[in-house]
Amino acid sequence: MQKLTAATPHYLNEFDATMQMIQGKWKIMILYELAETGSRRFADLQHHIQDVSHKTLTSQLRELERDGLIDRHDFKTAQPHVEYRLTDKGESLIPVLDAICDWGDTHVDTELVARSLCDE
Repeated sequence: MQKLTAATPHYLNEFDATMQMIQGKWKIMILYELAETGSRRFADLQHHIQDVSHKTLTSQLRELERDGLIDRHDFKTAQPHVEYRLTDKGESLIPVLDAICDWGDTHVDTELVARSLCDE
């Protein structure tokens, strides 16, 4: 059992824990991008997502890493080179996100959706 500290997140239940890990405007897009490509550099993620600021992308990547959904690999080269990829825990979340995506495709008017992740 994990020792709880002031920095350890506390959740109301399993649903709350899952939702807290994926809440954030860009987290699901980040997870889908990494699931699709295997790994991505920061600039590639920012280019693909387009509207995300540097600060927000950094913050959301850190939260995903903290929650064990992605890994950050620093190649420690003279030219900065960092890549992100899904962990096994992150990969296990993709079928759940696919189910939510499918539900949205079925029940939400497509005219109200700015960008479909299910079709990418």
